[in-house]
Amino acid sequence: MTVARSILLFAVAAVAEIGGAWLVWQGVREHRGWLWIGLGVVALGAYGFVATLQPDADFGRILAAYGGVFVAGSLAWGMVADGFRPDRYDVIGALICLVGVAVIMYAPRSA
Repeated sequence: MTVARSILLFAVAAVAEIGGAWLVWQGVREHRGWLWIGLGVVALGAYGFVATLQPDADFGRILAAYGGVFVAGSLAWGMVADGFRPDRYDVIGALICLVGVAVIMYAPRSA
């Protein structure tokens, strides 16, 4: 498994899932309509596909690690798309999650 490929796949998956959820949110909560909702559903489906491309074969490990990526990515998305300003506890929590991702995905394991 190459760590760089794995990190890139996590980033692409994050954009697809968080972007898809944001599009659905915009379509429903901000009354932007069915086109936004439909695009969000497509993006969420793309996330499901991208997650399968991770080199590790353990579904539970991939999804558990992705949870940490989702936490940090969601805060970053909110900053860029909605002007959200995280406080220090948001940042600390996101960093803890990313450390968890690194431990889950990239810690050396014996066969």
